Amino acid sequence: MAHPATLGAARPLHDVVMRADGPLVLTAPAVRHLTALGVVPYFSDSSTAPGALTLSVPGQEPLVAEAAWSRAASAHDVRDEATAQAATGVMHVHGRRSGEPRGLAADYLGIACSVLTGQGLLAALIGRARGAAVASVQTGVDLAGLLAVSQYLAAATAEEDEAVPLTPGGPPFTSADGVTYEVETLDADVWVAFWSTLGVPVRVASAGWRSFQFRYATACSPLPAELHERASASSWHEVRRAAKEHGASVCALRSLPQRAAEPRADMPWQLWPMEARPSPGRPAPGDASRPLDGFTVLEAGRRIQAPLTSHLLGLLGARVIRIEPPGGDPLRGMPPTCGGVSARWLALNRGKAAVEIDIKSAAGRAELGALVADADVFVQNWAPGTAERLGLDSGDLAVTNPRLVYAYTSGWAGRLPDAPLGTDFMVQARTGVGDVVRPEGEPSAPSLMTLLDVLGGLLGAEAVLAGLLLREREGRGVRVDSSLLGAAELLTEPALGHAARGETYRRPPGFRQPLRTADGWVAAGDEPAAHADKVRDLGTAEAVAHLRRQGIPATAVTTSLNALPADPRFAAALTRDEHGALAVPVPWRFA
Repeated sequence: MAHPATLGAARPLHDVVMRADGPLVLTAPAVRHLTALGVVPYFSDSSTAPGALTLSVPGQEPLVAEAAWSRAASAHDVRDEATAQAATGVMHVHGRRSGEPRGLAADYLGIACSVLTGQGLLAALIGRARGAAVASVQTGVDLAGLLAVSQYLAAATAEEDEAVPLTPGGPPFTSADGVTYEVETLDADVWVAFWSTLGVPVRVASAGWRSFQFRYATACSPLPAELHERASASSWHEVRRAAKEHGASVCALRSLPQRAAEPRADMPWQLWPMEARPSPGRPAPGDASRPLDGFTVLEAGRRIQAPLTSHLLGLLGARVIRIEPPGGDPLRGMPPTCGGVSARWLALNRGKAAVEIDIKSAAGRAELGALVADADVFVQNWAPGTAERLGLDSGDLAVTNPRLVYAYTSGWAGRLPDAPLGTDFMVQARTGVGDVVRPEGEPSAPSLMTLLDVLGGLLGAEAVLAGLLLREREGRGVRVDSSLLGAAELLTEPALGHAARGETYRRPPGFRQPLRTADGWVAAGDEPAAHADKVRDLGTAEAVAHLRRQGIPATAVTTSLNALPADPRFAAALTRDEHGALAVPVPWRFA
């Protein structure tokens, strides 16, 4: 995708000073991203929670953002990354492939919460620029966890059962010569043809398609054993040849040292101010609790990344209009449903308006142009080259609306040559994420939880907010690009540094793994302690109390998402929408 010329440094916060307090895991990503926008940071000596960022803006009262481990749950239940993952269901979802809860060895929720903190500050500054009296914003790691599992949670608590069994299993595959790899295709015929070429009977390959297709929704994929058997009997050369012949995408898992040897971007998103052109501003009333109230976002997205980006902007007060193909988004009917609408779809798209437009036709593009003229943001995640081919790239739409913030949320950001299909699991495979999310002692493999789609959606929203703030300051449109590759680089960043220096980059064996009790599982805090042999014969509640008496943070591991609405830790925070689908709380609190 062609990029507009960069016109000066995109640093809308060049006159802002920021003080950072608290644990780096809760503040470092936000500090780094805000610094890239011009903020001058300094750090206090405090390393205890909560994390706090205080912005000093010339001529304004200080703006404070606070990131705590717990907002919805009590501080006894969520006190660090391990207990946050356990309580919110992240361990359960990540562990579905193996059949029991597993902790992510990466600080996934701390990173996500830090991005939410940066978003809150940017949204508050936009609100202030429009007259809203915003003094503070709060978020929490547990709120980030609920957001991360929101689609899985909505499906688990829907009025229908899952369309496929939630039983263990799934990719990756291993070839006869020891290459571990992921396969991706969005076409059932391609899937069947690929496996048939490797010697799998058509009926067996066909039987595995539905489970494979739904793995994005279920975080598990119990495939027929014959697929793994034929994969292990086929050489990597044969696998690649079959993929090329039928149009499938395959990717060998990369290690973190391999990824560390490749070039990487400084930031997970990029901003390009557009050429300044005369255009009227759009003054709107300010609302401290909804800082984007009065903004209109157009979203031409599908699956998770782009819809989540615009969903977050909607939670901040923007009006979101989805651009759907004639006949509507087919994922609206994806089971399980609530009130006839997909529960998973509602988790990312509730509250959005929709208009059906055939963007492939001249009349449809003209209709889209009319919407663009009155919009503030346009978000899309089309395949590379689609926007240019249709005349709907950032430069094209800037002619219609010079103040537009144009957001492209992609897989690879055009940065890796010969990159495979840019989907979550393929990006995980290509970037060494498996080394980061699994500790030593577990085979390195991508998580079947959509880690990068969610983190990519968070980064997409952060990029849009940075673009909107730049527009408020400079009065011109901005193009912002974010990607799943950027999300992978953010998630792996600390470990990549260790790998580049030849240091140990994986967490030790057993790190952040829950402990089995007599009737369930318990998660102990991340601080090292000798406790694993003390709880197996105890009930879960007794085990939690036992560990806490020793001064060890502990909480019960959520092992069934449909139990969360009645769980005392989160019951007060979870609600139901007009369709009856479960909704997680808005992750920010503005005051």
